[in-house]
Amino acid sequence: MNQPNAPLPADVLLRAQSLSVRFGGLLAVNDVSFDVRRGEVFTLIGPNGAGKTTVFNLISRIYAPTSGSIAYAGPAGTVTLTEQPPHRVAGLGIARTFQNIELFEHASVLHNLLIGRHTRRETGLWADMLFTPRARAAEIRAREKAEAVIDFLELQHYRDTLIAGLPYGVRKVVELARALCTEPQLLLLDEPSSGLNVEETDDMAFWIQDIRDELGITVLMVEHDMSLVSRVSDRVLAMNQGQVLATGTPHEVQTHPGVVEAYLGTIDDVSSLRRPEGSAVGVRA
Repeated sequence: MNQPNAPLPADVLLRAQSLSVRFGGLLAVNDVSFDVRRGEVFTLIGPNGAGKTTVFNLISRIYAPTSGSIAYAGPAGTVTLTEQPPHRVAGLGIARTFQNIELFEHASVLHNLLIGRHTRRETGLWADMLFTPRARAAEIRAREKAEAVIDFLELQHYRDTLIAGLPYGVRKVVELARALCTEPQLLLLDEPSSGLNVEETDDMAFWIQDIRDELGITVLMVEHDMSLVSRVSDRVLAMNQGQVLATGTPHEVQTHPGVVEAYLGTIDDVSSLRRPEGSAVGVRA
C-alpha cells in the first residue's frame, strides 16, 4: 500500500495536476489541471470528444495517465490516486455511475443496492459461509443502509422489483442509489440526465442537490444538459479537444468566448447558417 503523501489543503478533496493521456497519435487529454473542493458540485462540460469522460476514467483508474497525477484526500490521508490499483478506488470513498447503466438486470433493486455494499464488507469468507453472529450483525447493518438509501431516493415502490422490469428513468436512480450505498465522499456522475425526459431530469437535479446538501457528499459530474448544469453546479470546467477552456461559475463559463465558440463556432460560422434575406423556404437563393 502506498504511503500517504503531503496533505491537500483542507478545502480540497481532489487535485488533478497536468494530466495528459495519449492513445497512439491522439492526445485525448492535454495538460489538464483542476481542484474539486469538499462539499461542491463540480461539473465538466464540453462538446463530444472534448476529453471529459477520459478524465473520469483517469479518476476511476480505468485509464492511466501518460503524464500528470491526481491527489486525493482519502480516509487514511492524501494519496496519489493514479498510483492506486483500480480495485481499491471504491474502498477509498469514490463511487461512480455510468452513462450506459451498469446494473444486474435479473436481480431486484434491493439486491443491486446490497451489491454496492461490498466495499464496506466487515467479515471474512468463513464467517459469511457459516453465517456467524458477527456476519449476521454485518448483514443487518448492510440492509439498514440499503433501506435508508431506498427511502432517501423514494424507491420504496420498486424495492423488490427486478431491474429488467423497470423503466429507464428509474434504473438511472437505482444506479445512483447503488453508488450511495458505498458511502462515498466523492461521487462521480457520468451524464446523469442522459436519456431522461424533462420531469425525470428535474428529479435528478433535486437528488444531486440533496446528495450535496443533506448527505455532504462532493459531486464531480460530466453533463451536456446546460439547464441541469446551471441548476446544480457550484463550479464548472469547460474542455475542448482535450484542453481546459475556462473554469468558474456556470454563468461565467457559459458566457466565456472560447466556450461559446467551441459549442457554436465563430460569429462568421453562425452567420453563414442564416438564410439570405429575401430567400424563401425551399427555394434556392
